[in-house]
Amino acid sequence: MDHRKNVRVIGAPTDYGANRRGVDMGPSAIRYAGLAAQLERAGAAIGDAGDVPAPRAEVRDPDTETFAPGRAKFLRETREVATRLADRVGDALAAGELPMVLGGDHSVAIGSVAGSARDADIGVVWFDAHADCNTPETSPSGNVHGMPLAAALGVGAFAGVEWANAAGLVADTVAIVGLRDVDPPERRAIDESGVTAFTMADIDDRGITSVVDDALDVATAGTDGVHVSLDLDWLDPREAPGVGTPVRGGVTYREAHAALERVARRDCLRSLDLVEVNPILDERNETASLAAELASSALGRRIL
Repeated sequence: MDHRKNVRVIGAPTDYGANRRGVDMGPSAIRYAGLAAQLERAGAAIGDAGDVPAPRAEVRDPDTETFAPGRAKFLRETREVATRLADRVGDALAAGELPMVLGGDHSVAIGSVAGSARDADIGVVWFDAHADCNTPETSPSGNVHGMPLAAALGVGAFAGVEWANAAGLVADTVAIVGLRDVDPPERRAIDESGVTAFTMADIDDRGITSVVDDALDVATAGTDGVHVSLDLDWLDPREAPGVGTPVRGGVTYREAHAALERVARRDCLRSLDLVEVNPILDERNETASLAAELASSALGRRIL
């Protein structure tokens, strides 16, 4: 895609979706880890649009707005950030740039997907240990960072919620890669939705490049481009310790780079999220550094 080498970085410093605080510092940590230099090595021209205004969780009531039935904490704040972020992502694309969103918790993807889908039909590849398909009715915690894919697809209580599913996302063009921690209601939601899901067992059996190629086939079928949403907990915690919801058995450093290199080879990337980096839990900023490296691979930089 012509705009892939012109990147607009957009920070979304939210901390609404997790019980362990600190993920709002993720955008600063990724920038500090050398994101600009990594992207320049991939041949990209970088523009940094700063951060979307995000109200601080500690000065807000998590239950100001609620769904019935169920619970979604910090719903008003999530809506505010998602709406602002969608505008910024849409503006970047209109200017011929690739929007790169730095989270923040994964709820920011509601906004980035919506912005990416303005005036376009998009597919989505969701690299994550978790399905993020809970809804206010099914979530055991009420944390919206476990709901963004359900919100974008208009599942459950999110049906008809305009700001949440503004993308008009079609499940047939969505693929999740690397699942290893899925709630029973999410399994049912995936089965009923038409979303394509690949577990870590699929990666073990077939290899990362084969699985990612199949995921990209799903996301590029009849679409104008692909939004990639990369949660750093997709990687094994030994590779990415600075995340709030680590799950053992994730992809390796090399597998992660190989996956993003496959994305670059397809030349289909329309927009990109890098989310759930928590520098408080990190070791020597390793997870933020890895996020910056993977962004570079997604834009075409090769390791070998």
